[in-house]
Amino acid sequence: MSTDVLDATFAALADPTRRAILARLAKGEATVTELATPFAMSQPGVSKHLRVLEHAGLISRRRDAQRRPCRLEASPLKGAMDWLATYREYWEESYQRLDALLVELGIGGPVSGRPDSGRPDTGGPDAAGSDAVEGQAR
Repeated sequence: MSTDVLDATFAALADPTRRAILARLAKGEATVTELATPFAMSQPGVSKHLRVLEHAGLISRRRDAQRRPCRLEASPLKGAMDWLATYREYWEESYQRLDALLVELGIGGPVSGRPDSGRPDTGGPDAAGSDAVEGQAR
């Protein structure tokens, strides 16, 4: 996938209105009027979003008598997912190395496999750290 296509795809996906339009089009074709209905914006406003999506290759429009229905084109999304997959593999390998280091240091194994400390996890910044220190002191 070329960087221009990838850049256009991510730029189009950066806006929540455009993501909502794509979600709607995943259910089937729709006209500009149908796409504008759930949004508090004019049809010209929605048309601007559609032009961005069309430029990115994420939608296509065709003529059907007086209607111009829009259709989802998912191939640029596949390219973006493929690009992101390389980073997912990187982070998975990094977490595996971290898990191995924790086992080697005797602190524990994978975070998801740690036994419950008996206290509710508050999700605070030191929630995991305090368990690790307590685990060493025991």
